[in-house]
Amino acid sequence: MMMQQKLRVTLITGRTIEQGVGKEYGKSSPEYYEACSMVYMDAEDMKKLGIKTGAHVLVRTPQGSVVLRAVKYPRSATPGLIYIPYGPWANVVVDDSTTSIGMPTFKGTPAEVEAAPDQPVLSIEELLKKEFGR
Repeated sequence: MMMQQKLRVTLITGRTIEQGVGKEYGKSSPEYYEACSMVYMDAEDMKKLGIKTGAHVLVRTPQGSVVLRAVKYPRSATPGLIYIPYGPWANVVVDDSTTSIGMPTFKGTPAEVEAAPDQPVLSIEELLKKEFGR
């Protein structure tokens, strides 16, 4: 299998049990960070990028980019799809325009993923400072 530098995918965001539990601990808790600063990926897509679970990846959409920990999706094959739990890290890469319906586009966003071994996954404080300057 030939490794690729970038992979074109479709981004989906949503709730997870872990994200909900992390939120109960507080958004500055280690549990919330672990649950939300990651991206589920298809095992074969991870192989195409030459990465394993825990590797840092850069997810880029027309709205922005964020470094996350890649995690193999445990339930089934999901080639061409990535899934980021709701939270500040997902918010960086989803389109905030609501097209008059009051809800951002959390599903079906075109994205690119690439290995980012030398880039850190920012803490919530670092992420908010980078994105909003405070």
